[in-house]
Amino acid sequence: MGKGQVYNRDSFLNNVVAKLGRERKTNVSKPVWTTTPQFDVLKDASKDELVDVLKKHCEVIHTQFIETNLEELTQTIRNVFEQYEVGSVVTWKDERHREFGLAEGLLTQLPNEGTSVHIWDPALKEKNIQAAEKADVGITFSDITLAESGTVVLFSNENKGRSVSLLPKTYIAIVPKSTLVPRMTQATSMISKQVQAEEKISSCIDFITGPSNSADIELNLIVGVHGPIKATYILVNDK
Repeated sequence: MGKGQVYNRDSFLNNVVAKLGRERKTNVSKPVWTTTPQFDVLKDASKDELVDVLKKHCEVIHTQFIETNLEELTQTIRNVFEQYEVGSVVTWKDERHREFGLAEGLLTQLPNEGTSVHIWDPALKEKNIQAAEKADVGITFSDITLAESGTVVLFSNENKGRSVSLLPKTYIAIVPKSTLVPRMTQATSMISKQVQAEEKISSCIDFITGPSNSADIELNLIVGVHGPIKATYILVNDK
């Protein structure tokens, strides 16, 4: 299938509306609402105020929150490694590792210190997932960060497998301060603009809010049930 091609769309939709017993609508426009309260929440908050909101909510979602700067980022990550007893790492193939000083300052040094590092490589296919399953920690950057809910948004692609944040024992999200927005409203608006501009969007967009948890059984919250049992957000004052 070529880029932007959709096959059998008309026949599929015609069948759906026939089953629903109504005519098919071909001209659909987005409604104009008289009130938009979703845009009012934290709309005037500064970046520093959003940091405070994020920090407080990390307590609610059982996530360790650390604030640092570019110069101290490498040592901050090392401190978390010691806390989590990390012996193996899996991470994205991400240009931001170089931009934030982690490529030379951390990732190339760890193997010499006895800590294995696996950087996602699409050519390795399933071996990437196997490495993530065995890793003590997965590290990714947050592409958009929702202060209100303590959520990191990850744009996956061939170099940024979703398994990195899903399968390891623990998880570290590097959160550039510049990625902070008030809430889900701004994140979906940004993605919508990409679609409208016909830009290439991520093959998978993940919204991650702290470590894995479940409250399915009598509403009792259990943290660390089907993914990383601990999570740390490291907010970096990048801008």
